[in-house]
Amino acid sequence: MRVLMVEDTEDLAETVVTRFAKSGIACDHAPTLGDAQDFLRVQRYDAMVLDLNLPDGSGQSLLRSLRGRGDRLPILVLTALYSVDDRVNTLDLGADDYLVKPFDQRELEARLRALMRRETEQKSDAIRFGPLHYSSAQMSGTLNGQRLALTRREATLLGIFLRHPDQILGKERLYDGLFTLEDADVGLNAIELYVARLRRKLAGSGVAIATERGIGYRITLDG
Repeated sequence: MRVLMVEDTEDLAETVVTRFAKSGIACDHAPTLGDAQDFLRVQRYDAMVLDLNLPDGSGQSLLRSLRGRGDRLPILVLTALYSVDDRVNTLDLGADDYLVKPFDQRELEARLRALMRRETEQKSDAIRFGPLHYSSAQMSGTLNGQRLALTRREATLLGIFLRHPDQILGKERLYDGLFTLEDADVGLNAIELYVARLRRKLAGSGVAIATERGIGYRITLDG
């Protein structure tokens, strides 16, 4: 999952971004509306975490702008506003969810996973694909009942594939789900390395990652 966090409180943002990384969520941080707009022009995101009170304006203006041009990016609003009217207004502007500050990191991540399930029409955190069972909350999987030894990025990559079974995913799409703008020194060919590692761990199980030459990869069941 690739997330844009729009938040001007540096220590809060740094804490969230660091914890996201440990949970397999790639996150770019924009401290202002202007920075957020710059990021959105050059990068595709799976979701946005949006603070309302920003140094160069209200997050509501960005929300209104995105929805006004038909952008359906899932947006979770962070707010210190407690009134029902404030929350209703935010939802009516097009926010998909909101979380009142201060918040628990676990709840923030759970709400983002729920937004992702809504986008892919999944009803549960647990994904089954043949003999493979995967939990995005736990960043773990089992194959024929045996726990898979996965690194954080391998687990993230597997999760991306499993949310799009039998669909061809290009290297760029996979890269965007694994790396942030701070990983500019990591090349696109890194995807080949992680795909190769996953293939070795899935070998002989009936679950395969097929290469669609010149297009990308897809996860599939043999036979």
